[in-house]
Order: sequence, then structure tokens, then C-alpha cells
Amino acid sequence: MLHFFRKISHFSSSKRGAKIVLSIWLLAVIILSVTLPSAKDYEGSSGEGSTTENTPSEIAEETLKEQFPSKEGLPALLVFHDEKGISSETKEKITELSEWLMSEEKPEEIISSLPYHQFSDDIQKQMYSEDESTLLFNVTLEEGLESGEANDVLNTLREKVSSLGLTDIEFEITGPAGIAADTTALFKNADFVLMIATVVLIFIILIVIYRSPLLAITPLLIAGIVYGVVDRIIGFAGAKELFSIDSQAVSIMLVLLFAVLTDYSLFIFSRYREALSKHESKYTSMQEAIYHVSEPIFFSGGTVFLAMMTLFATVFKPYNHFAPVFSIAVIVILIAGLTLIPSIFALMGRRAFWPFIPKVQENKTKKSRLWTKVSEIVKKRPTMLASILLIIFLIGAANFITINFSFNLLKSFPDDMSSRNGFELLEENYPVGELAPTTIIFETKDEIVVNDTFKKEMKNIIERINELDGIEAVSPEREALGDKLPNDFIAESNKAVKLQVILKDHPYEREALTTIKDIRNVEEDIIAHTDFDKMHIAGQTAAQLDVKEMNDRDTIVLFAAVTILLIIVLAFQTKSIILPFLMMGTILLSYFASMGFSWWIFQYIFNLDAISYRLPVYTFIFMVALGIDYNIMLVSRIREEAEKYPWKEAVARGVQLTGGVISSAGIILAATFSVLMTQPLQELFLFGFTMGIGILLDTFIIRGIFMPSLLILLFQKNK
Repeated sequence: MLHFFRKISHFSSSKRGAKIVLSIWLLAVIILSVTLPSAKDYEGSSGEGSTTENTPSEIAEETLKEQFPSKEGLPALLVFHDEKGISSETKEKITELSEWLMSEEKPEEIISSLPYHQFSDDIQKQMYSEDESTLLFNVTLEEGLESGEANDVLNTLREKVSSLGLTDIEFEITGPAGIAADTTALFKNADFVLMIATVVLIFIILIVIYRSPLLAITPLLIAGIVYGVVDRIIGFAGAKELFSIDSQAVSIMLVLLFAVLTDYSLFIFSRYREALSKHESKYTSMQEAIYHVSEPIFFSGGTVFLAMMTLFATVFKPYNHFAPVFSIAVIVILIAGLTLIPSIFALMGRRAFWPFIPKVQENKTKKSRLWTKVSEIVKKRPTMLASILLIIFLIGAANFITINFSFNLLKSFPDDMSSRNGFELLEENYPVGELAPTTIIFETKDEIVVNDTFKKEMKNIIERINELDGIEAVSPEREALGDKLPNDFIAESNKAVKLQVILKDHPYEREALTTIKDIRNVEEDIIAHTDFDKMHIAGQTAAQLDVKEMNDRDTIVLFAAVTILLIIVLAFQTKSIILPFLMMGTILLSYFASMGFSWWIFQYIFNLDAISYRLPVYTFIFMVALGIDYNIMLVSRIREEAEKYPWKEAVARGVQLTGGVISSAGIILAATFSVLMTQPLQELFLFGFTMGIGILLDTFIIRGIFMPSLLILLFQKNK
């Protein structure tokens, strides 16, 4: 495979081949842009379900719909709040709103709403919080409504609230409909902002580092061409419903594409400049440059591709739906790195480096002064440097186990988002357990016979559930199972019973998840000595428990699969047994240390008490896959230099010769991922921040000092 790509790269660097390759790429962009849709047209949120859709909570929801069917659609929770208490005048206006919501003037997408205006004063009073400062008002939108359509309906609702004069109190919309609408609003222009910020940042950094306008603009033009191809291929797959396109995956893919292609451009034109100092022909120079760089680029792209492919083994939708988007992007990026980049630079020749045009002269191999000094220190003190850095990394890695994770994604929304504010108002003014009640369904194969035995069994079940820690109340209450059973207690099929459970703890916090786990663990005990065959637990807390368990499972699978696969690839590339474990070990140590150091910053500077449970997985996949690139580039150059120099000198020369380009590439990669900090979600902000720290650690410390020190210590005797 490598031999094949080397031949393609050699052809792309020739006089005739460079023109053909560039023409093919440009033609592909034009044709795909005209004939295929953009990925943006089909992207959406993956939700938090499983790919198999058979988790306990998903089965419970299906059972609930089957046994207790309702016409409920997408709930929107309207929250009215006034710290001084909601006045009588405001209540009258809310009554007008209630009347409008049940009239023909309302948007047709609103299928039902709470008949507040039809309730008596006593019932209305029960709907308010204890201090009468907050009112929760339910509205239901059509099932299956797109996020954009839901956003339009809720905007119409806000306009109506404003027109009624309800402007002197706080009004928020939360619940599934509010969250979906806010998510759409958040990412409406996010990709455009992200692209502009990424392009501007890369251009500025390249200008500062290389002081050449053509070297700064060319990688961005290359990335633009490649993005045009990737975007349309993913868009085509979305149109044909080959896979789901996650909006976060598209955003991160954009950053990855620009960053990696810029890195490959740096690796190629740094080696190209060396070759131009030895050959008059720009094509001969590029063929020499790409011969040396094609192997590390091939294995670099291969490691990233394999890392992305492991995401197919996950069952959690947000992880699994990243796999096809990134796999397609990485394949196209790799092909571009070995064809498009060399063809463009070969055609540009020495002009690409204007105003610092390289001339033919002997011994023009450029070494960084900074990295020359670093390499000398590494040669003299490898044991001391390796020991100190190992201790520092282990301290950071030890802090990884102290990280607290949150399963409440609303906390990732900006402070000013309506859905987040509305939910927080409900948290402050209503019992937290009532915000997301848990439903327990008991199924039997035979029809239920309502008699004293059945009532006794149900009373025992309710009593048993009430005995568990974390349970606030069970409805119906034990005493309610008298002569007349509550409405909607037994299913129409007469083969299921439904209980509603209120938890003591916040429905999205770990304590509540533990309570649901406890209920599941005693399922056999609860239904023992009854005619029920199965117990199902539905609701947001049960769903979040499944998310936690899927996340735990996928984390183990991904960490193991990525580590094993990359070690195998590195073994092929280095033709060594020890080197792959050393390279992978340093990257893993860097990852855990970066997460640990970042957690300290999140705690004591950002004042966060928990971070998104997704952050370790996202960071691992990208930090490990991309961080290993720099070790591949370094080790490839050291092995090349070892053919001419003693081992310790070869290591030093490898650091000197790759130092400038790898540190530049690392700065660009870290900066481009840091652009994600401009995104509105806290999850993406923290991901961008952690990636920035991790990549800089890999670039300057792992690749520049720690890895070379270990190479000298472990291999000196064998060389």
C-alpha cells in the first residue's frame, strides 16, 4: 500500500503529473459542488440514544407507548417567574394566553396546551410554586417536528407573550421543544464563524512564522479544495440516508481538516526547501522531498483513520455518528496530502517561498537555533530530563481519577439560553424530583384480574419501592388502591400497570442515577410472588443511567482498540517491537496528564464542579491520533539520520531538523482546536481548551524533550 502511494506521490510531483493531479482535484470540486448537496443540509443532533435502540430505558419507552398510548407530541415548558410574586394582573394576561393557545389563531403545530383558563382558582393556585413566584405551563407541539420548525413556533409564542404585555416578568421556554429550538439557534451560524476564525488564525500564524504570503495562503487554498470534496461526499451520504450526520461532528471535522492539511503542508514544504537547495529542478526537488515525507504522512494518516474507524465499535449514537464523518474526511485528507499538496508546491516551485527564495547551494539543511540548544541539553542530560518530566506527567495523570462528570447537558448551554434558564428556575422553585418523574411499568402475559390479591400485590410493590433510598414518593399511593382504582393505572390491554416515582435527588445527577440502578437491581425481588413477568423503568433519569453505562462501555472499547491498533501500525512503520510501545506510552501519559492538568484549571480558574462525560472520549480520540503524528515524524527522521551518524547524534539531529516544522505544526494544530472555544457550547469550549494544552504538551515536551531522552537511554547501547 505504501509503495502504491509513493508511486502516486512521485507522479504528482512530476511536471506532467502535477498538472494532471491539480486538474482532477479542481474538476472534482466543481462537479461535486454542482451535482451534490452540502452536508449542512442534512446535519442534526444525534441525541443520546443507542445505535441498537435496545437499552432498558428505550425498551421501557416503547412499552409505555404501546401499553399506555397517548397523543402527546414534543413538550414545551413555559416558565413565568417574578421574584416579587406573580401579580393578579399578570395572571389575567396568562389566562388570555391560555385562551389563545386553545383557539384557531394559534400555530397549527401546537396540538395541545394546559387549559389554565378553564381551571378553578384553587386548581390554578396548585400549579404555582410555593411562594407563587413561578408558574409552569405545558404546551405540546407536533411529534416529529424539525428543530428549525420548533424554533419558529416558539418564536411565534414569544411574540404573543410580548404582545399581551407580559414583559415585566421573566419568561423562558424549556423542555424537549425548548432545548431542540435553542440547539438549532446555537449552531445556526456556528460552522461559518468556525471556518472564518480557523482560516484567519492559521493565516496569521503562518505569516508570523514564515513571513511569506504564499506559504500562508497556499495551505488554506488546499484545505478549501479538500473541504469542498469532503462536504459534498458527506452531503451525498446524508441525502441517501447512508448514515446520520451529527452537527458537532461536522464542526470538529472542519477544524481537523484545516489543521491536518496545514500540518502536512508544513512537513512537505520544509523538506521541499531542503531539496531546492540541492537541485535546480523544482520537480526533482519535490520528488525527493515527497519520497522522504510520504512514509510518515501515510502512517500518520493511517493512525488517524484507524482511530476514527474504532468509533464504529461504539453503541452510543454521538460517538458512533462521528465515525463515518471523520473516516471519510481522513481518507480524503490523506489522499490530498500525498497528491494535491505536492502537486501544487511542485508547480509553484521556488516562488512559493517568496520573498525568501531558496537557492542551490551545498549543506543548506536548516536547523532551528532553539531546537539545536534543546538537542544539546537532551544529549547531555537525558536521565535527568526524562526523570523530572516523568514525575510531572505522573502527577498530572494522577489527577485524572479525581475528575467529576456531569450528565446534565443543559449545563453546557450558555447562561443566557432560555431553555437552561427556564430549567434552572424550575429547579429553584419546584421539588427537583418532580421535574422529570420516573415511570415504572409492570407487564404480565395474562390479563390482569382486579381482585383483593392483585391489590395486595400492588400495595406490596409500592411499599417495597418506597423503602429504597432516594425515593420521595410513589403514585398512586398505597392507600389509593381501594375499591376504585385511579385512572390510567391499568393499561387498555389489561396486561400492564403503571406507577409514577418521584426521586429525592436532581434527576440528572449521579445520586438519582444510583437510585434507578438500585431499583433495577431489585427487580426480581419486587416482582417476586406476583403475576408480573417484567418490570420496565422509563424517564429521563433511566435514560441518563443508560447513557452512563454506554459511555463506560464505549470508553473501555475505544481506549483498548485505539491503543492496540496504533501499536500494530507503529510496529509496521518502525519495524521495531520496543519503539511502538514507547511511542504509544508517551502519548497515553501525555493524554492523562493533559486531562489532569486541565481539570485543575477547570476547577480553580473556571470554577467548574464537573465537566461533560463526553470530554475524555473526544479528547482521547483526537489527542492520541494526532499526537502520535509528531512522534512518527521525529522517529522517521532519526532513523534516517541514524544511517549516517551515531545513535545519540542521530537523535540530536532529528530534534534539530524537525524541531522548527513540528513546533510550528503543533502551534497551528493547537490554535485551530482552540478555535472551538468560540463555540457556544461549554462542551466544545472545554474540548478545544484541553486539546490545545495536550497538543502543545506533545509538540514541545513529549516530542522535543521526553521522547528523545528516552530514545537515547533505551537504545544507545544497541546502536
